[in-house]
Amino acid sequence: MGLLLKIFIPLLGAALAFYFYSESENFSEEMLRGKRVIVTGASSGIGEQMAYHLARMEAHLLLTARTEAKLQKVVERCLELGAASARYISGSMDSPSLPEQVLREAENTWGGLDMLILNHIGRSGFTYFSGDVGHVRKLMETNFVSYVALATAALPMLKESEGSIVVVSSIAGRIGGPFTAPYSATKFALDGFFSSLRQELIIDKVNVSITLCILGYINTESAVRAVSHVIRDTPAPKEECALEIIRGGALRRREVRYPPRAVSSMLLIRSLAPEFLDSIIRSSYRLENVRR
Repeated sequence: MGLLLKIFIPLLGAALAFYFYSESENFSEEMLRGKRVIVTGASSGIGEQMAYHLARMEAHLLLTARTEAKLQKVVERCLELGAASARYISGSMDSPSLPEQVLREAENTWGGLDMLILNHIGRSGFTYFSGDVGHVRKLMETNFVSYVALATAALPMLKESEGSIVVVSSIAGRIGGPFTAPYSATKFALDGFFSSLRQELIIDKVNVSITLCILGYINTESAVRAVSHVIRDTPAPKEECALEIIRGGALRRREVRYPPRAVSSMLLIRSLAPEFLDSIIRSSYRLENVRR
């Protein structure tokens, strides 16, 4: 039975991945031309790459992140790449006032909004849970509550434009693995809130799409620095990941899975044989390299 699962599940995962991405050819970069887009967490990693893709598509950009110096460079690069406009607001999303400040800037500058891409995350280690409840509370404020606050503030403009909310989440928000308990909790919360909100928007016949992005191991500097000494897998490219997120949001997909085959396979195994998946996950780590 174990051997059959090892053979059958990757094949089925590949089939599911093909199903989820079979509409990719319908995407055109012109779909984003002139669109007004907010990208959070845009100073590095996937957020930075999304900003560059959107700039090439001639979108209007409002970027946020903690580090102003990095944001300035990203904005300059976006303008070089052809963005219709690009500006930034720096600050930490654990500030209760920042979400409204960002949306007020969009309203005052553009008079509306077409796409909100929620991508920022707070700092969290890859280690055994230490019992630090304060860290969990602070991380929940950044990784979850600020997402809710931004989406809530954006909804009036998105309803008017019939726009989109794109939520960048993680496989850790669907499958609870070791060493990521606080981070995983915030991502599970995102799934619950935005999946519920999607249902309410459909019931009220509000044409605002919500795309949840379930990401695996991506080669951002922060991810590689945090887990490369523990995880044996090769990370997927952040540039392609960023483009898939934008494509999924533009096509108003319910979900983006990237890398598609790996993420779909894991979710399928979780449904069919959760304990088997747990054992696979535990055996895939170099446990001797995990610090307590």
